[in-house]
Amino acid sequence: MGLKLKPLKEQTLVITGASSGIGLATAKMAAKAGANVVLVSRNEDILRQIQA
Repeated sequence: MGLKLKPLKEQTLVITGASSGIGLATAKMAAKAGANVVLVSRNEDILRQIQA
C-alpha cells in the first residue's frame, strides 16, 4: 500500500521561514509548480518585497 499524493497544483502549502534560505527556495519551487502557497516569516517587509 503506497502513499498517493495529489499534484502540487492541487494543493495549498504553508511554508515557514519563507523569506530566505530553504523556505524561500521551497516557496519558489512550489509556486512554479502551480501550488497555492502561504508564506510565513518573522519579517513581513521581506515577504512583501518577495511578493512584488
